[in-house]
Amino acid sequence: MTVTTPASDICPTSEHGESSVHGYINDKARYRNRLRRLEGQVRGIDRMVDEDRYCIDILTQISAITNALETVAIGLLGDHLRHCVLDAAVAGGESADQKITEATEAIARLVRS
Repeated sequence: MTVTTPASDICPTSEHGESSVHGYINDKARYRNRLRRLEGQVRGIDRMVDEDRYCIDILTQISAITNALETVAIGLLGDHLRHCVLDAAVAGGESADQKITEATEAIARLVRS
């Protein structure tokens, strides 16, 4: 006999309908470290502009930051799909439709950016 746990128990929601246990929770420290490094890179670009560095060097650093942010975004999206969307899909119903729509919209935003 298989017992399934409702998605609401696996991925509980706050009063705003958002999960209070997120898919990235196991990698939270890694994400925070990466974001702190990115923050430092942005400050570095600010210094480069202040020091009147060569435009191409600044653009190269901006490109590196953009790629790194995209990597973080894709990681978070994958965690969301594996956790919240999968749990909602298993539970079915309106919650599944909502999570799939939410994920589709997030992917569309990433593709446009």
